[in-house]
Amino acid sequence: MWSKATAHANTKLTLSLIVSALVAMTLAAVEAKAQSQRGNSWELATPLEPLRPGITEAQLFAQLETHNDLRKSALLDYTVFRTYQVIDLKGKVHAEEVGRMEFHAPDQKTFVTTSESGSGLVRRMALNPLISSEIEAAAGKEHHDSAISPENYSLNLLGEQQVGPYHCFVAQAIPKRKDKYLFEGKLWIDANDYAVVRIEGHPAKKLSFWIQQADFVRRYQKIDGFWLPEKDQTFVQVRLYGKKVLTIDHENYVVNAVQNKDGSTSAQEARMRVAGGVN
Repeated sequence: MWSKATAHANTKLTLSLIVSALVAMTLAAVEAKAQSQRGNSWELATPLEPLRPGITEAQLFAQLETHNDLRKSALLDYTVFRTYQVIDLKGKVHAEEVGRMEFHAPDQKTFVTTSESGSGLVRRMALNPLISSEIEAAAGKEHHDSAISPENYSLNLLGEQQVGPYHCFVAQAIPKRKDKYLFEGKLWIDANDYAVVRIEGHPAKKLSFWIQQADFVRRYQKIDGFWLPEKDQTFVQVRLYGKKVLTIDHENYVVNAVQNKDGSTSAQEARMRVAGGVN
């Protein structure tokens, strides 16, 4: 029979493996981060429609890059309340952390915890490292090229589909190399803004012997003209441990609060300036 110390060590190992999976998938999804409308029931019940004429892979990549550049120039700060939860398939919450994430352009993020509950071990071994990895990635301390770009992916255009209030182009994302920071799956891209509305998939490379399955879904919403994350769900199947689910809810965004007081450029104004050739 295992001792308590052995069981504790095995739990720590398991959590560290889960963290590696979550960090890889979060970073893979976050590079589409140019991007959320509210709705907890974004069921993809609508049928896939034929692709309209003239839409190509090269056009989608070019428009995605343009959208991301516009967002980068116009999104100067935001705050958002995050709720992180690790739950099992029966819905039991093993750990929860709630707090405020602040972003200041170009690369500064800070997180302040406002409440926490559940297992302290899970929070220390899983949730806290996940939050830290996002902050470090934003600051450029994690150098992972995971952008949705022609250098990293090929896109197989599948058609068009309604996702909640958004009409989207649907594409199969095919990674060009085996890399745990890239993903294999599907993209839904808004047909008007060319922003990513939804991503679902799994890492392009197996994360470890222990991680048998790792799948994620990320949804985005549109806030004051900017597309920002709304909800993340990550499903991790760990050998000998079972399946756990990480959820991240992003709520109550306040965008460009400081700059708006000074009459700063909005996302729409930035788009109009680029379209009109104004620097």
